[in-house]
Amino acid sequence: MKKALVIILIGLISLNSFGQKVSKKDYLVTMETSKGTMHLILFDETPLHKSNFLKLAKEEAYDGTIFHRVIKEFMIQGGNLATKTDAQGTRSVSVNHEEDRIPYEFVPEHVHIKGALAAARTNNPKKESSFSQFYIVTGKKYSAKQMQGMKAKSELDYTDEQVKAYQELGGTPFLDNNYTVFGQVIDGIETTDKIEKVETSRGDKPTEDITMKVSVKKMRKKKITKMYGYQY
Repeated sequence: MKKALVIILIGLISLNSFGQKVSKKDYLVTMETSKGTMHLILFDETPLHKSNFLKLAKEEAYDGTIFHRVIKEFMIQGGNLATKTDAQGTRSVSVNHEEDRIPYEFVPEHVHIKGALAAARTNNPKKESSFSQFYIVTGKKYSAKQMQGMKAKSELDYTDEQVKAYQELGGTPFLDNNYTVFGQVIDGIETTDKIEKVETSRGDKPTEDITMKVSVKKMRKKKITKMYGYQY
């Protein structure tokens, strides 16, 4: 699965790499959870979401929060800053204030394939994102026939590479053009599989707390490629 993920990501990324100003460095996101560690990159094409996530991570805002919503063959959701342990050792879950929304930044090249990092949101006409809550796609695989149906119903003109990704990796194509995808898991996808399989209770909340610690490190892109096989 890991090798297949890297190969397909290379094809998807190459479609969107021409004509852009090239930087030699990028931020590597490390997400340590009680079920394992993931490494992610954030897309330059979604600058508002990227800068906001980096700011929160650098402030250690995510540390100690939990994945509070998990649905099999769909996604794992976290980032609610109210889920940190309080002085009494209890946790609470609440939604973010509406004034903290981030403008919609959907980019057709970045779709909801497995491992996609996207911004959660409440229902609003502008599709604005929560300032901190996010989800990572687990999804399911779609057949060629199912993807033909998706293409017919969607406003998006899926590329052959994107269709292939949904067939071989899986994802949640029905979310495309509705939520902002701003990053991708490039290592540790098996951790999302472990989290997806946990037992849940009311509101799709895991029966055991799955905590996280998020850190970022600026690295040379060549080093990220060498370490994780991710191609810019």
